[in-house]
Amino acid sequence: MSALLEVKNIGISFGGIRAVQDVSFSVEKGEILGLIGPNGSGKSTCVNLITGVYPVDHGEIWFEGNLIKPTLGIADRARMGMGRTFQSSRPFGNLSVYENVYTIALLKHSPKEAAEVCDEVLEFMGLENDRNMLSAKLSIEKRKWLDLSRILVTGAEFIMMDEVMAGLTPKEMEESAALVNRLQKERGKTILFIEHVMKAVVAICHRCVVLNEGKVLSEGLPEEVLRQPEVITAYLGRGVQNAEN
Repeated sequence: MSALLEVKNIGISFGGIRAVQDVSFSVEKGEILGLIGPNGSGKSTCVNLITGVYPVDHGEIWFEGNLIKPTLGIADRARMGMGRTFQSSRPFGNLSVYENVYTIALLKHSPKEAAEVCDEVLEFMGLENDRNMLSAKLSIEKRKWLDLSRILVTGAEFIMMDEVMAGLTPKEMEESAALVNRLQKERGKTILFIEHVMKAVVAICHRCVVLNEGKVLSEGLPEEVLRQPEVITAYLGRGVQNAEN
């Protein structure tokens, strides 16, 4: 495999607080990389730097072998093939599921092509029976699937998922984990998986990067990382216990 994304010594400060400090990691093509750590460790800030919400103070971000200039905006990075979900799903509540997805598909496709892409994606995501439902009436789980559907119709190859398991029941977590695995195996998507549910991290991720206090604390296979004393001390003691129960 070769790296689709490389971040090299990136950092940013807010009012003198170093939120991210010299963070480096790579995501290989076709890989699911877990980005984990306690609240405030810098996970979402890293994603904001990658997607262009914030410009890096220092360091470099490379995507598909190209250096991304700090001035390159969110829309431009999306056009390059990046997609992102957020912790809280916020679809257009007054539009149907289909309309939510079709509206985004029109950004890259003709009306006829957009309709075809929408049909195919909704079927893959298991939302075809909900296509005419107002998105505001969807369950939390299906709203998260709707977020992913809107990314898929753009053709994004690299998807950053921010706590997609939050608020889900154990059964819904299993269904969502299976869906994430299908995105990687059947669609060939490369995924950065930001999550607090350690059982899902172990079941889904090929490797993990652990952040703590804005720095990389550890990196490796999920099962090995979760056993490291420094990781347990920093955050994962409770998480590991929950994952094993």
